[in-house]
Amino acid sequence: MNLILLGINHKTAPIELRERVAIPRDHLAEVTRQLATTSGVHEAMILSTCNRVEILASTDSPDVSIDGFLASHFAIDPAELAPHIYQFHDLAAVRHLFRVAASLDSMVIGESQILGQVKDAYTVGREAGTISAELDPLLQSAFAAAKKVRSETEIGSTTVSIASVAVDLARKIFGSLQGKTIFLVGAGKMSELAARHLIAQGASSILLTNRTQSRAEAVAARLGGSIRPRVVPWEELHQAASQADIVITSTGAPHPIFTREHAQSFLQKRRNRPMFFIDIAVPRDVDSSINRIEGIFLYDIDDLQSVAAAHLAERTREAADAEAMIAAEVERFQQRQRTVDIAPIIVALQQHAEQMRQAELRRMQARFSSISPEQSAAIEALCRSIINKMLHPTLQALKQAARTGDSERIAAICAEWSLTPVEPRAASTQASPEPASEDSREALVSSLRGRS
Repeated sequence: MNLILLGINHKTAPIELRERVAIPRDHLAEVTRQLATTSGVHEAMILSTCNRVEILASTDSPDVSIDGFLASHFAIDPAELAPHIYQFHDLAAVRHLFRVAASLDSMVIGESQILGQVKDAYTVGREAGTISAELDPLLQSAFAAAKKVRSETEIGSTTVSIASVAVDLARKIFGSLQGKTIFLVGAGKMSELAARHLIAQGASSILLTNRTQSRAEAVAARLGGSIRPRVVPWEELHQAASQADIVITSTGAPHPIFTREHAQSFLQKRRNRPMFFIDIAVPRDVDSSINRIEGIFLYDIDDLQSVAAAHLAERTREAADAEAMIAAEVERFQQRQRTVDIAPIIVALQQHAEQMRQAELRRMQARFSSISPEQSAAIEALCRSIINKMLHPTLQALKQAARTGDSERIAAICAEWSLTPVEPRAASTQASPEPASEDSREALVSSLRGRS
């Protein structure tokens, strides 16, 4: 199995580019199937969140290229996209996936949503038929590693997410949320998290809307408590918005739902009382030009990074422990994968021994013509037991050599038994996304142009 992981995220690309390659949940299966039809790709998964779009693929060989998929699918100039792309292979891809699932690569270190998002991408891939025997064990190991990090470190000891950071920002803007009206636009997980944080911070009035009203009502019912959000029909979105001091929006709309004209109308109705928008959607829900209107203040998801940095400082020590844990889990996965890689050798060795056993029994068959079925079964069992005991040290040596990456020992065992050795797996040691050199950037641009 050859692994490739390619993507862009909040560290490598501005929101203006990320929103152009964001894939809505209802289109994800179709796009994933398209990716899986790329020449040389066996299996594939796409993770698309507000902070990243990443492609994970199992391929025929390390030379298979998926560089041009994003550029061609979204009709983006490869030269514009290439400087922002990072790409990992094999072990480096495994490490990056594990870090993402464990929220070590998130804008807010320790946030809990990303694991659910990776699991959602996995579910989409399974249902679309693009994840099977190759990627499935890798994803299951990533989930187990993330769970281990969350249960054995304090990195998730306090509830932190993009939603909580947005609420922290709202509290800093006003000093106190007492007496303030907040309008949550969108009834996804992000909005529900935001609502819980707002209630905890003392917000006195919360409005909630969603295109599907039943989803908004379900969120409001789950929240309950003394301050239950008031559900606003989607058709009344813009009328209700003028009542809000803070609008936190996180829909999946492909285009802005709040424009400059809307903002000017809100200010008139509010008699020029200031209004704050916190846009945590990708693509963005709020036209960036409204930030130039006096009395309107807009913060998008990239603006939240300064607030997230404070959380990161508090979690540095826990993050270091988590990184060490992820490194150990990656090594454990690599050892398991090496053992899987030598499975054909083990099967061939067992088949070779079985052929020898059967040949010897056939040679002695004439001498056994007078024995009973019970005696024949006893001889069969005895022969199998002897073969298994003879093979056991060799099988253990093979597995140990695979775990330690001792290709010379594997080759020697294969030669001893006249078996074909397995090519040793190349282990990439690439670490984290780094700015591409001029040569590598030009090569990537050239590669993208050839495929878009």
